[in-house]
Amino acid sequence: MNIATPIAKDGKWSAEEVKLRVELAAAYRLTAKLGMDDLIYTHLSARVPGPELHFLLNPYGMMFSEVTASSLIKVDQNGEMVEPDDRWVHNPTGFVLHSAIHRSGDHRVCVFHAHPIHAMAVSSLECGLLPLTVWAQQFYKRVSYHPYEGPPVRLDERDRVLANMGDTQAMLMQNHGVLTTGRTVAEAFILMYYLEKSCEVQLKAQSSGQKLIIPSEEISEYSARLRYSEEQLTANPGALEWQALVRKLDSEDPSYRN
Repeated sequence: MNIATPIAKDGKWSAEEVKLRVELAAAYRLTAKLGMDDLIYTHLSARVPGPELHFLLNPYGMMFSEVTASSLIKVDQNGEMVEPDDRWVHNPTGFVLHSAIHRSGDHRVCVFHAHPIHAMAVSSLECGLLPLTVWAQQFYKRVSYHPYEGPPVRLDERDRVLANMGDTQAMLMQNHGVLTTGRTVAEAFILMYYLEKSCEVQLKAQSSGQKLIIPSEEISEYSARLRYSEEQLTANPGALEWQALVRKLDSEDPSYRN
């Protein structure tokens, strides 16, 4: 299905930024459709190509189901809006968490912070995420943790977030929520989807009161390595799932492309 992108016609942004805006807007809409949003709170961001370390965020006050490619706001690493719009501001907690990753300028182009119910619950458990399922195995020793410091509005917390995340792509923010990152919007989104699913199954298994069957360390490590080996081979992790989700979104409501 070839769906036109209206914002590509006005020439306001580069082709690379237009593509990124459309993908990020799609991720917002899909997050709402999958029930992983939180009214006007939480946020996805993507770093705009170029040396300036600018990144795109949702306008604070807009629900995820309303986000469009052209409504995304652009901020710099100091939290200043690059293209001021009197109608909107950005969420200050969104800036702190996302700038923690984006200002590093590394391969993690997209950052997804959310409060999905099951991941929030597991973030509050001392045991953290367990490698119980095929979904959770990919995160074996590849999920990091960050202790709760209250609402993340203090700039000095950025250094601790980045340090605690290390070279992982997924983090459980204890008593708070979850953070995933990716080389693409697709990768960060699919990691969030499977992390939430992993947490959901873990809670259901734990609530049964039965003894849990936890795969051995050898099997868990093998499974995680296999997952990341496949990602290296495809060089575009999450792409197939993402393409299928976007096709479904386009068939239902392509207005996110505006």
